[in-house]
Amino acid sequence: MAIRVHGCRLRATVPGVKGEERAQPPYVGDERAIVLGFLAFQRDTLRWKIEGLGKEQLLRPHPPSTMTLLGLVRHLAVVEDSWFNEVFLGEELPEPWASVDWGADRDWEWHSAGDCPVEESIALWEAAVARSNAVIAAHDFDERSAKGKDRPSLRWIVIHMIEEYSRHNGHADLLREAIDGQTGE
Repeated sequence: MAIRVHGCRLRATVPGVKGEERAQPPYVGDERAIVLGFLAFQRDTLRWKIEGLGKEQLLRPHPPSTMTLLGLVRHLAVVEDSWFNEVFLGEELPEPWASVDWGADRDWEWHSAGDCPVEESIALWEAAVARSNAVIAAHDFDERSAKGKDRPSLRWIVIHMIEEYSRHNGHADLLREAIDGQTGE
């Protein structure tokens, strides 16, 4: 599924994306097209890293870290919702995040991954991506967020999300290699 925003394609993450099928950022285009191309690429990279794994594999940490691929999916879901809906729009976090006692467990999204079916966690992330894409489609990059200490622009938030995915996709790459030997950028 894709929507067009100012001439660039925003793709929802598609089940079954393989490394070579990821949305490639355009080599030529305006700032928005290139930046959103990189965001789509990073989201597709996460999908690629979790593709084909069962729950036991998605919940397998690589010590000494306790990080898991499914925890990572849930973390990126709350990060999407937090930046685009909570910070940029000034709205409350949607469920399941709204009812979490974050004071009791700051890393609840990571720790709760084993309590939910895999499909539910992936759907949670995909729904967060869809909500984020809707925010991006409806707003200009120069618009400032409703909340936040410095009220960052939508441009800053989108670029921060690319950084967030890039960093965590490095983690995902190492976790996936430890699980079944699959490697890739």
